[in-house]
Amino acid sequence: MYAVVGCNECANMWLVTDPETSETAKCSRCGKTHRTAKLKRFFESDDRAAAREARSALLAKKRGDSAAFAEVDHVSELEAAVEDAGVDDREYLEASGIDADAVGDAGDRAEGGSGGSRSRTEVVRDAVDAVDEPTESAVVERAAADGVPADAARDILTRLARRGEVTESNGRYRAL
Repeated sequence: MYAVVGCNECANMWLVTDPETSETAKCSRCGKTHRTAKLKRFFESDDRAAAREARSALLAKKRGDSAAFAEVDHVSELEAAVEDAGVDDREYLEASGIDADAVGDAGDRAEGGSGGSRSRTEVVRDAVDAVDEPTESAVVERAAADGVPADAARDILTRLARRGEVTESNGRYRAL
């Protein structure tokens, strides 16, 4: 069940999913928390698309644009039109003279896909676990052996400690 509800503070309208089961709803514009039972329901439906369409119609009416809204296709039809419009990534890259397959392979490697390469942060984090005496110099040396420049390894180790991903005590690091 979907309901189009409105905020009595800022007049924002939004969709609430399962208004009968959720106790409160928060306005996405002003942040006010409302009891769902007390919210005014402008429209209710089991179909999310119908509720979205009703919200759009209500907003158009509120702004005095009902006639213009009536001329526009249904939201689902507009979404399909957006999918079909323009040039997809592959077409764009190939038209620019770039090998789309090579770009895809590079993206997979960067995200840790099939290429097996790791980010500098992962290398430093692994170095903390791998060395017997995880001091800064030992971690930096191990990370440098795995291809991370020493200065970058020190910076990453400091950032990891600040973020709480590793801890430092008496000059020794430990991954958390």
